[in-house]
Amino acid sequence: MAVKKPENLSFEQAMDELATIVTEMEQGDMSLDHALKQFERGIGLANASASKLKQAEQKVAILMSNDPNADVTPFQEAE
Repeated sequence: MAVKKPENLSFEQAMDELATIVTEMEQGDMSLDHALKQFERGIGLANASASKLKQAEQKVAILMSNDPNADVTPFQEAE
């Protein structure tokens, strides 16, 4: 089975996978190379999750503003 890119996972899927990675890394039973790959994957999952959370916060803010004409705009990360 192919590994999905973090941005293609749901928030819940990304958080579950991130929790699994953290648990595996805390056990310390992996090679340095595998640990670095898992760390890199974890960073991607955390960034994708943060982006999805920010988008959800924006949608809630728009809904709470009671402005029926307000548009939801995609979150753009600062570079």
